[in-house]
Amino acid sequence: MTRCDSGADGTVRMGEGWQPGATRARGFLSPRRVVLFGFRLGREQPHLPRPEANAGARDDSAMNTGDALEHPTQEAAHRRPRRWTRALLPIGLAAALAAWQGLTMTGTVPAFLLPSPAAVADRFVRGLGDASLARHTLVTLSEVLAGLMLGVLAAAILGYWIAKSPSVERLLSPYIVASQAIPIVAIAPLLVIWFGPGRLSKILIAALIVFFPVLVNTVVGVRSVPQDLRQLMRSLRATRAQVFAKLEVPAALPVLLGGLKIGATLSVIGAVVGEFVGADEGLGFLVNIGRGLYDTSLVFVAVFLLIAMALVLYGLVAWLERRLTWRTEAESS
Repeated sequence: MTRCDSGADGTVRMGEGWQPGATRARGFLSPRRVVLFGFRLGREQPHLPRPEANAGARDDSAMNTGDALEHPTQEAAHRRPRRWTRALLPIGLAAALAAWQGLTMTGTVPAFLLPSPAAVADRFVRGLGDASLARHTLVTLSEVLAGLMLGVLAAAILGYWIAKSPSVERLLSPYIVASQAIPIVAIAPLLVIWFGPGRLSKILIAALIVFFPVLVNTVVGVRSVPQDLRQLMRSLRATRAQVFAKLEVPAALPVLLGGLKIGATLSVIGAVVGEFVGADEGLGFLVNIGRGLYDTSLVFVAVFLLIAMALVLYGLVAWLERRLTWRTEAESS
């Protein structure tokens, strides 16, 4: 590239070796502000204009943006699901209820073995009328939520410790894996004997069944942080608290929430197992009562409430995952 220079006498001289935009490139690569998961480091530098060689690229991007604005409905149509897919769930549910009602109307199955949907609905209304159903549901829900929070908190703390310390992993991992080889049904009677038939034993059982999947996902999430990002944080002299809050937590959050989805449904199982072993309240207690009295309608009502509880907890965690993931992506961009 030809270099133009002006001497002291005013004569314009031509030379070689000068590259256009070199000064701009050096200014463009100078550190302005580093943004990492919402954490701003570095000092502010004046913004320098970009080389004019990118004008064509800007024109192309503007044309693409104009095309996208002209056809917004096509892009939105790809994002939102079709209407017939939304109708699959109610259609399938209605078909299952119709088949169930038809089977009970044939008389081939006794009513005490398979009650009709109408009988189950009538038993549900009667349970709501005397407030017994709401009381037992609240008892089980409190045990599930308490066990879920306790299990997630313990698993997150221990999982982070294991992920950061290989010696702790070698020390504790055999015992943690061995504990999962014991069925929770075998441990539940011991916990009821040790801590009594109250709510504490059910909370501990729910926490134990939630603990392992959340622990594994925490370890995987923390160790999945790219090493170059850790080196970048060290080069920026970030403290341990900043690395934890601005790098490790956002990077491990999607994996941790995936384990929380599993734990939310397993916590319901843990609470019901504890109520099966020994309890005088809760939905598991209602299942035991209905089984002993051959009140199959009551068993169906309790089972459907447990299903609804698990679905609501799973939906809440999925909503939380979408919110936190969107916020993390917005901060990192």
